[in-house]
Amino acid sequence: MTRLDAGFFDRPVLEVAPELLGCVVTHAGVGVRLTEVEAYDGSNDPGSHAFRGETPRTRVMFGPPGGLYVYFTYGMHHCANLVCGEDGRASAVLLRAGEVVTGIDLARERRTAGRSTRLADRDLARGPARLVQALGITRGDDGVRTTDPAAPVTVVRGDPVDAAQVRTGPRVGVSGDGGDGGRFPWRFWIDGDPTVSAYRPAKPRRRPARR
Repeated sequence: MTRLDAGFFDRPVLEVAPELLGCVVTHAGVGVRLTEVEAYDGSNDPGSHAFRGETPRTRVMFGPPGGLYVYFTYGMHHCANLVCGEDGRASAVLLRAGEVVTGIDLARERRTAGRSTRLADRDLARGPARLVQALGITRGDDGVRTTDPAAPVTVVRGDPVDAAQVRTGPRVGVSGDGGDGGRFPWRFWIDGDPTVSAYRPAKPRRRPARR
């Protein structure tokens, strides 16, 4: 299989995102075939971490295409994104869900550590935090250049996905203007694939009662 090079990622995020479907991400003995992704377009996108500019957290998003942006969310989980577009302009694709195609026993071990229940194969990487956990990716992998031949995280072409199978819709859990599915139908998934995560809109934040 062919590793995706910088030229693949050095394009607009809305071109890169759907073409990542069917590609395989590998790390530390596990490979996941991507079945669902979301596009985020920096300063053009109120749903993006980089909407208001560069911060220490988002610095990787402004770096070379093909970089891995890993962030910690809800005080519990890591999520991973692949940086795309030209160097210096932030955009990235969130890896939302996939099918474990190699290292399934290792992925299950990582996902069920400390648990007594057995997970179905479809649930091993069904959701961005689960996908990262199955792959064993941590915050320490933030900034890895997946296009580097020596990189511990690789992205390779898999079997092509027929364009007729690709669906689009609002991004999961994005609040505010960025959650407007009419303006930002930037979630892409393979229709009918059992590993695609369930859609959930953002929960509105409740303001504390005035006293």
